[in-house]
Amino acid sequence: MVKIYCTRRKKKNPTNQRIEVFLKKHGALQTKRYGYSEIKRVTNCFRNKLGQGGFGSVYKGILQDGRYVAVKILNELKDDGEEFINEVASISRTSHINIVTLLGFCCDGSKRALVYEFMCNGSLEKLICQENDLITHHQLDYQMLYHIAIGVARGLEYLHKGCNTRILHFDIKPHNILLDENFNPKISDFGLAKICSRKESMVSIFGARGTAGYIAPEVFSRNFGVVSHKSDVYSYGMMILEMIGGKKNTITGLDPSSEIYFPDWIYNRIESKQELGLQNMRNISDEKLVRKMAIVGLWCIQTHPSVRPAISKVLEMLESKVELLQIPPKPVLSSPSTSPIHLSSETL
Repeated sequence: MVKIYCTRRKKKNPTNQRIEVFLKKHGALQTKRYGYSEIKRVTNCFRNKLGQGGFGSVYKGILQDGRYVAVKILNELKDDGEEFINEVASISRTSHINIVTLLGFCCDGSKRALVYEFMCNGSLEKLICQENDLITHHQLDYQMLYHIAIGVARGLEYLHKGCNTRILHFDIKPHNILLDENFNPKISDFGLAKICSRKESMVSIFGARGTAGYIAPEVFSRNFGVVSHKSDVYSYGMMILEMIGGKKNTITGLDPSSEIYFPDWIYNRIESKQELGLQNMRNISDEKLVRKMAIVGLWCIQTHPSVRPAISKVLEMLESKVELLQIPPKPVLSSPSTSPIHLSSETL
């Protein structure tokens, strides 16, 4: 009797296969591909950690030509490679002053990394989480916050209208807005992005994507309308309100039970033409600037997408006089008693 011995062939990781198929299909990518040993050399064996998130960790590095970079090391086998593919596919198509530049990537076995230009002033979130000490420590006043708001809107307009394909970000929030040495903002983190035709007015996505507190109502429930570029506008509006409101979109009095949801508070103030009286407001010019940003933010967070302005209209409103802006309807979901969404750093 002859015995037949079969050797088991090692199965290829389906995630790596999927990524390699994508990279082969898009062989003409402008970004450099690094080996993992090169990534270790660039980051000096991951010595300088900049931050950490659900995706993995970010380290500071330096290229051979002397440029500083931020290297995002993605968690191994965390998903089917979709986040990595989304990031490389979407951001490699972009070139704009308000979009962070992807300089390279690594896909070496199970090791995945993304190499970005380094932004020395970190994220917008770190600045607005300084308990309103923005001016003292960072020379940031409302004029600078307005400058940042304009820059982010221009970056979004480019993603929605300036590319050959429309790119929806789906995770606009202060944490994903990076600031260079002159506090110019750049949109980053395209892991949840969706690439679609410029002619598409609605987008098909499976499940909700984004960060709690910034997700448009229609993204987690189609009863509110279709998912589209207006979903990014909603996230942008929540971010603007957080920028002018401080650390959280709530205002707390002496009594903890008197906590007020900030969009409600600022809407009531604007509607009744009361002074806003926010911290760090120095003069009437600041008052007008904040009032304008608040009105635009409230337009952006309208419950139904059809009522929200497109991002190009948002830019137009931000660059016009506050006296010319109409007060929007009160957003239905703005009350904490009825809203399932509140600002937080908890990622779905």
